[in-house]
Amino acid sequence: MKDHLYAVYIVTNPKRTVLYTGVTNDLTRRLSEHLADVNGPKKTFAGRYFCYYLLYYEWYQYSQEAILREKEIKGWTRAKKESLINSFNPEWLFLNAPEEYPDKELPKWYVGDTYWQPRLEKNKGK
Repeated sequence: MKDHLYAVYIVTNPKRTVLYTGVTNDLTRRLSEHLADVNGPKKTFAGRYFCYYLLYYEWYQYSQEAILREKEIKGWTRAKKESLINSFNPEWLFLNAPEEYPDKELPKWYVGDTYWQPRLEKNKGK
């Protein structure tokens, strides 16, 4: 049996005016898919509104829990989502854009004895 962790995440557009909430078992891959849609066909909500920049994420062991949390957050008002983001990332830094935090430590999400942190690679196609 493969061991997965499931991420609920919020991404935004460059002006931070649109919020998209999603769930995935591979956050790095999913962010790459959002970027490909932003730079390509724009077939999804995130692609049409240029939502690629990671603002928030949390981890779950079970997919059912992550899906329920995603649905919960999607039902919230913008103000409540902003409060959640502010509790984790008060400066609303783009966690997958290293130019946003040259002298700052990235948030780390601990799961047991391990942690996940956004990759520090430059975004292609910017």
